Amino acid sequence: MMNRSPVRVGAVSYLNTKPLVYGLRELAPHADVVYDFPSRLADDLAAGRLDIALIPSIEYFQDATYTVVSNACIGCRGPVLSVKLFSRTPFENIQSLALDEGSRASVALVRILLEQRFGVEPQLEPLPIGSTASDSLADAVLLIGDRAIHGPRDDFSFVWDMGEEWCRWAELPFVFAMWVSRTGTDLRGLDVALAAARDAGVSSLEEIAVSESAQVGLSVDRCLTYLRDNLYFYLGPEELRGLELFYEHATRIGAAPRGLDLSCTASKTR
Repeated sequence: MMNRSPVRVGAVSYLNTKPLVYGLRELAPHADVVYDFPSRLADDLAAGRLDIALIPSIEYFQDATYTVVSNACIGCRGPVLSVKLFSRTPFENIQSLALDEGSRASVALVRILLEQRFGVEPQLEPLPIGSTASDSLADAVLLIGDRAIHGPRDDFSFVWDMGEEWCRWAELPFVFAMWVSRTGTDLRGLDVALAAARDAGVSSLEEIAVSESAQVGLSVDRCLTYLRDNLYFYLGPEELRGLELFYEHATRIGAAPRGLDLSCTASKTR
C-alpha cells in the first residue's frame, strides 16, 4: 500500500501558539507542521497549500467553505498583552493608523473599537512585517505578537490593550484565531489531536514558559503569567457569542461578507 501524503498543518509562529501545538508531532506523526505569521497562513489555506491552519477569526468569515475543526483557539477574556494600539495622540484625535500586517483580525478589531468608542475612522496604512513602530509617522500603530508585549521604544503616550478594550466594551471574550479547514477535508484524526495537544499544553504552561522565555525576551514568570492569565485556549459558548458579535461589526465596516451562518460553528466545537 502506498504511503499517504502528510496532512499539511499551518501554525502561528508566536509564543501564544505554543500551548496549542504542545506534543503535536507525537500526537499526529502524519502531520507536516509549518510555522508562519497568521496572515500568511490564511493566504496559504485559501490557496490550498495547507489542509488545516490556525488562522485569524476574520479570515474564517471570508469563505463559506471553511469549517472550524477544533475547540482549541487563541482567545482572551480580558487583557491579552500581545495585541496593542500605541498612539502618539489621544485616541479620539487619531487621523492616521499604521496596521501590523501579521494579523487581520486585530486590524478589524481596532477599526471597530475606534469607530464605536470615538467615531474615529482614521486613514489606514500598512506596517510591513519586520518594520518597527518608529518606521511609521502615523498617529498610532497597531502591534501584535511578541513585539506588542515589549512595546515600541518611541514616545507613545497612549496605549490600548485590545483584548481588554473589547471585553470591556462587548462584555464578551474575543477570539483571535481558530483551527480551520475546508469542509470535506480528510482530517485523519487531526481534530482529535489538536484538542489533545491543547490540553497537554495547558497542563504544561510552566515548562513552556521555561523553554520559551529567553527566546522572546521575557522572564520566566512574565512568560508564564502571559500564557496562563492573558490567554484563553477554549472555544466555548461565550467565545462563540463574542465571535458572532465580531462578525456582525466586521460586516458592517466591510471587513467581512454578509450571509455567513455561524450557528454551524457551535456544532463543530462541542
